[in-house]
Amino acid sequence: MRILTEQSMVMAVRLGAEVKDMIELSVVPVMKVLTMCALGTLLAQPKINIITPAATRLLSKLVFALFLPCLIFTELGGLMTFSNLAHWWFIPVNVLLSYFIGCIAGVIVALVCKPPARFFRFTVVMTGIGNAGNLPLAIVGSICHGQSHPFGKRCNQSGVAYVAFSQWVAVIVIYTFVYHMLEPPMDYYELVSEEAESDASVKGVDAAVASREAGESMPSVISAEWPDVRDAATEDSRTPLLARFFRNLSVSSQTSTVEGDSPRAIIRCLAEPRMVRKIRVVAEKTPIQHLMQPPIIASVMAILVGMFPSTNALLFGDDAVLGWFTDSLTILGAALVPCVMLVLGGTLSVGPGSSELGLRTTIGITVTRLVLLPPIGIGVVLFGCKLGVVPQGDKMFMFVLLLQHTMPTAILSGAMTSMRGYGEREASALLFWQHISSVVTIAVYIVIYLKIVSYL
Repeated sequence: MRILTEQSMVMAVRLGAEVKDMIELSVVPVMKVLTMCALGTLLAQPKINIITPAATRLLSKLVFALFLPCLIFTELGGLMTFSNLAHWWFIPVNVLLSYFIGCIAGVIVALVCKPPARFFRFTVVMTGIGNAGNLPLAIVGSICHGQSHPFGKRCNQSGVAYVAFSQWVAVIVIYTFVYHMLEPPMDYYELVSEEAESDASVKGVDAAVASREAGESMPSVISAEWPDVRDAATEDSRTPLLARFFRNLSVSSQTSTVEGDSPRAIIRCLAEPRMVRKIRVVAEKTPIQHLMQPPIIASVMAILVGMFPSTNALLFGDDAVLGWFTDSLTILGAALVPCVMLVLGGTLSVGPGSSELGLRTTIGITVTRLVLLPPIGIGVVLFGCKLGVVPQGDKMFMFVLLLQHTMPTAILSGAMTSMRGYGEREASALLFWQHISSVVTIAVYIVIYLKIVSYL
């Protein structure tokens, strides 16, 4: 009896130690992120007014154009080799799989929750496209900042490198697939166009007042993470593609000389198959010029520099000739996580705002994105382990793969609503509620992921 009592006490102590370790590894990192966001919210309050709207915009531009590229270049470039590039191919594939599965789930959510007809594609995109940018970097940085993590000495470097390596495919998908999925419906576009023509004189009188009010208001979560996204919007991007397509057909058939079409071009268009021509028009109207943003440029440069041993040895390592340069970039990159969290807290302080999406659809998207899709992601990653596409023994690699299925909707997807001029209020409200809810869901799934990583 005494032996059984001693064994039960030992098991209870061991279980308590495991629970304590799990709390330290899962809840504590999320609490760190939440604390930084709370400080941003506190400093953005009107009575304190330290993080003002102007300061938020400036800080978000520094994060986007300086801190994030510096972090990506130093961490990704230091680990990038031809061998690693060959082993990391499943990272972007996992992102594509998460988007594909998420969009299928988004169709189901739209069919079940029945949002307004004009928000059907919006619901699919906001359910399917997860965040692959700043929030995973903040989670990885918070976990690696502790002492009891199981990811080794290169925890932060490898984690940032894996997350950065997945960003380029996410940006390509958003600027191609998501861009066209979020185009305004025909009836919505015609209604907005009529209202714009009738109110043209009023807008001309109130332009100065509106711009001043916009400058004094806190930016949304969308414009905070991807600044100047509104400046990329044009009349062409705010017009439905089908409307532009048929309008161009009618105009070119009547005024071909005005448009500068040569007889050879007309013959080519007539000889071109209809499906090929539609694909060509869609490709021409895709804003690929916006793909090369500072974080993507930093990723490309890190891959190119890291793959060549001569340039790698020149910039990275203890004996690097230009080590002082990369050390400077490392110092700047270290400011990313606190600045991002302060900006996020400041922008969330204004609340969710108005939305016409509907409560049932908002809950459906949030629950599906944060609760139902992560278990499916676990199955995808474990199946990849069985196939041998996940490097054995690299716990951070598997953790990042799992984390990619757990994030809320990508903020860049919301930025596309600003560029398209449609659904921006709904996207801002949805992102607000998802980021608030993700505090709990991410902490829970981190516990599950750490158990999976430790067993495998």
